[in-house]
Amino acid sequence: MAEAIKFKIFDKWDISEIEIKDEGLKNAINLTPLLALKSHGRNVVKHGQAKVNVVERLMNKLALVGHRNKKHRIESGHITGKYSKNMNTVIEAFEIIEKRTKENPVEVFVRAIEGAAPKDELTIIEYGGARYPQAVDVAPIRRVNLALRNICHAASDKSFGKKKKLAQALAEEIILTYEGNGES
Repeated sequence: MAEAIKFKIFDKWDISEIEIKDEGLKNAINLTPLLALKSHGRNVVKHGQAKVNVVERLMNKLALVGHRNKKHRIESGHITGKYSKNMNTVIEAFEIIEKRTKENPVEVFVRAIEGAAPKDELTIIEYGGARYPQAVDVAPIRRVNLALRNICHAASDKSFGKKKKLAQALAEEIILTYEGNGES
């Protein structure tokens, strides 16, 4: 019988053997191989982000990299919201990662997400007119979103107004996060 067709991301990197080690993130990180990483925004259902490939989620976060809280910073022309331009940035960053680490860049990216995803965060509890900080656990989808957002913001900050290209800054940030370096 004919062997099942194995899709590679961008026809370059095999993701069928990548295993997610963090048990809490197994349902939040999607690594299903697809021919085209383009969901056209069809992830509006409950837990819909978990059905989108994690590389496409990185590209979507790059499209809004300048937005911080309610302030909308104006960024340079690196990211314009164009799908092909954003994916070319991601592909270029993955090629840099592959060249430097000699490993599968998608696996390096998944390990970086696992390392950067926070397990708990602070919220404010108001009780009797007094406000107290309280540590709470973070949902798995929010953990991945926070990790992706932090990686994209750091890459944008390192390339904004400088000679370094966004793809280079993104690759360096993913590698630093993968290694557990404090500079990331």
